[in-house]
Amino acid sequence: MAFGGLDSGNHPQPMAEINTTPLVDVMLVLLVIFIITAPLLTHAIRLDLPVAPAPAAAEKPETITLSIDASGALFWNEQPVAGIEALSERLRQASARQPQPELHLRADRETRYQRIAEVMASAQQAGIAKLGFVTDPRDRDRDAGR
Repeated sequence: MAFGGLDSGNHPQPMAEINTTPLVDVMLVLLVIFIITAPLLTHAIRLDLPVAPAPAAAEKPETITLSIDASGALFWNEQPVAGIEALSERLRQASARQPQPELHLRADRETRYQRIAEVMASAQQAGIAKLGFVTDPRDRDRDAGR
């Protein structure tokens, strides 16, 4: 901000005018730059790409839901399983399939960890590569009140 002029003389008053020339110069330079670069942003190169048959997308593997209730009973896709030996045999058969199915493990909150560990060990020994745990997010509010 300028605080005087050439003819200020005895009355040193601040100059009330703002010099807008530098502002206009900068704005004009920016306008010219944008005018030049804007067409470059929309410019596309025209190409004739070769056509090649793409392989089909890999099919989604089957999902096996293995449930364990509070007493430790096992359920394979909602069907009861006789015991850990029968489960091991089913897991070996499932791991031999291609693509290998995913195993989703659902356990009651009261299930003993020992039973869950046995099932996980059996799945690992059978060669199951993908094991996931299924939870219910709606129970979170109920657990907060415990």
